[in-house]
Amino acid sequence: MIKLQDIYSLSDFQRRTREHIRRLKKTRRPEILTVNGKAELVVQDAVSYQALLDELDSAATLAGIRRGLDSVARGDGRPAREALNEIRRKHRIARGA
Repeated sequence: MIKLQDIYSLSDFQRRTREHIRRLKKTRRPEILTVNGKAELVVQDAVSYQALLDELDSAATLAGIRRGLDSVARGDGRPAREALNEIRRKHRIARGA
């Protein structure tokens, strides 16, 4: 969650970059940077950003698994053996090859 204390102007960030970097690393919270009073940028330390990407990847994986399970529950799809046999025929792959 973004807190009011994490909102700064871009010009403040430019003037006091080192201070902002120290705070970003210490708190692990992103900062919102404004231009003319409007939120324009989000700045975040690399460790927290990677953690966010990892969580997003996990959520996407779970969503894909959930879609697959829902598909099976609806009766969509077909047995793996049938699909593999079709691939073998299409690509002229001998059994056991």
